[in-house]
Amino acid sequence: MSRHLIPVMLRCEGKSCCIVGGGRVAERKAAGLLHSGATLTVISPSITDGLQVMLDNNQLRWIKRPYNEGDLQGAFLVYAATDDLEVNDAVMREARGRGILVNVADHSEKGDFITPGVVRRGRLVLSVSTSGAGPSVSVAITTKLEETFGLEYEAYLDFMYDMRERIKSRVHDPLVRARLLRRLACSGVLEQIRSGEFDGWTELEMDRWIAENREE
Repeated sequence: MSRHLIPVMLRCEGKSCCIVGGGRVAERKAAGLLHSGATLTVISPSITDGLQVMLDNNQLRWIKRPYNEGDLQGAFLVYAATDDLEVNDAVMREARGRGILVNVADHSEKGDFITPGVVRRGRLVLSVSTSGAGPSVSVAITTKLEETFGLEYEAYLDFMYDMRERIKSRVHDPLVRARLLRRLACSGVLEQIRSGEFDGWTELEMDRWIAENREE
């Protein structure tokens, strides 16, 4: 029987993440980790130009040799991303033996997690998995989401975050907080941002809106 994957947002800040492999797949995995705050190590005899740029910018550490058993000690998360199935399997076995989360490139069914298609708009993160239906399907859906959720969502969610923090600091009743957040979500701010008519609110304007919308 087919089992469903559990979608999660994984916090990697300050954690050791390892990529075994230095090709295009490894480069994509590294790019996805760059802004997570993880400590990133790449193990491979050679690396792509893109990985070299990351290395030059002190965004990763490069161990310039083939993978050896024991290299994964202390890792939180591992990508097996070489073009050698035997090496990838060896990485997977070591990771499993150490209780480390592992992703096996091009053989997602072997690993503990997959890397989904991702759309980022500031605080908004949308991920897409087709559960093995194929990368082309995932790309098509991700592209559609990119069209639907435009760059205006970055400014919108920054505004919503600031307002939520303001409401939390000014309103102590959880029922009133919830009511204010519901009203804020229906206030038309997103449409104003999309049309270029929204200039942001000062703290005084935020407090005025909260005062005007507290009551039933």
